[in-house]
Amino acid sequence: MKKLIFLIALSFSIIVSGQDRFEKMDQYLTYLYENNKFMGSLCIREGENVVFSKAYGFSDVENKITADRLTTYKIGSISKTFTAVMIMQLIEEKKLRLESKLTKFFPKVKKADSISVADLLYQRTGIPDFVNHDSITSKELKTLNLKETIYQKIAKYDSRFNPGSQFEYSNSNYFLLGGIIEKITKKSFAENLEERIVKKADLKSTYYKPDTTDTRNKESYSYSYDGEWKLYPEWNNDVAFSSGGIISNPADLTRFLNALFEGKLLKPKSIEEMTEMKDGYGMALYQFPFGDRKFFGHNGRIENFNATMGYNPNEKLSVSLISNGSNYSLNDMMIGILSIYYKLPFPFPSFEKINPELIAKYSGTYSSNEIPLKLTVFEKNEELMAQATGQSAFPLTLRDEKTFIFAAAGIEIDFGDNSLILKQGGMKFNFSKE
Repeated sequence: MKKLIFLIALSFSIIVSGQDRFEKMDQYLTYLYENNKFMGSLCIREGENVVFSKAYGFSDVENKITADRLTTYKIGSISKTFTAVMIMQLIEEKKLRLESKLTKFFPKVKKADSISVADLLYQRTGIPDFVNHDSITSKELKTLNLKETIYQKIAKYDSRFNPGSQFEYSNSNYFLLGGIIEKITKKSFAENLEERIVKKADLKSTYYKPDTTDTRNKESYSYSYDGEWKLYPEWNNDVAFSSGGIISNPADLTRFLNALFEGKLLKPKSIEEMTEMKDGYGMALYQFPFGDRKFFGHNGRIENFNATMGYNPNEKLSVSLISNGSNYSLNDMMIGILSIYYKLPFPFPSFEKINPELIAKYSGTYSSNEIPLKLTVFEKNEELMAQATGQSAFPLTLRDEKTFIFAAAGIEIDFGDNSLILKQGGMKFNFSKE
């Protein structure tokens, strides 16, 4: 029996045959921007050659400063990948070992004598996430040495599990790794970033600073959308530090990935260790599937910046997308971008509201004699959704009054009277409404 599999790739919908893929990519992102769904920047690099680089919208809405390909953005947790590379460089220099215990650097952290550098890198320490575990108070934010205040805060947390026993994502781990870098080198995190990565990879717009954003220097604010783009509150960047405080842009992130995997920053053995997945996480690297292709990369979010980067070693393809204003899923945008890049059919999403009468007409549970799977169609926030047995719910995008699609998994659903036909991967399945 054929098995139906819903495949969702990285974290997307008028098909134009014969159209240049980069022209269509530009039209797609322009379409999202014009519909107030996106502001930001995309870069795609084949080897060392940039094949697409463009920014959309504003870095400063109030002062009408238009973003361009040199505009920089906060990259959030993508900073962790930079931190991991610097730690691995120190290991290569014999200044640190993966087996080194946290006791040597932060002895007051609970179970520090059982927590290794490898545990920190692989997010397997049991140390609670200081960002989400409790809030940084206004009093703490005003301390003269905010980083030291956060170190003390982390040291007070009780361990959630035995180190090394399981994976749990925690910004505390990479905040401590930044402290280890500074303690070993006797230099600031910013200086290490500049010397160890920026200069070696020939990056042009990547740095760390605790100061607030200055849009006159090509830096960008972030925005939320509520009928108009509204300025999002800015953090003190030392709160994020080595776990999420680096500033960069997509051109530099793709150059960084290429330099990393081409051996300009680390030896092959270190790269192998970074890309070894434990419970789905490497050393500040995830593995993202797109069809049969595998990308290594990371995502990041800080304030209302959203960033992602990925590298396909087989094709030496690197891609990075950063938004400073999003009213749409960045994951869906990336699926659209890669679909267009690989010349896969990709209809742009429709932002028209679906007629409530259609939602009521098509809602219900459908079953099939062809596969042991039920499909429930329902309304959520005035949109049509579907959920298959044992699967996550997914949105249905209107193509016409009878046809809806879920582009991320290549699904098309054609509705009839109390029936539907589900199409995916060249297969068709008939369903009847119960």
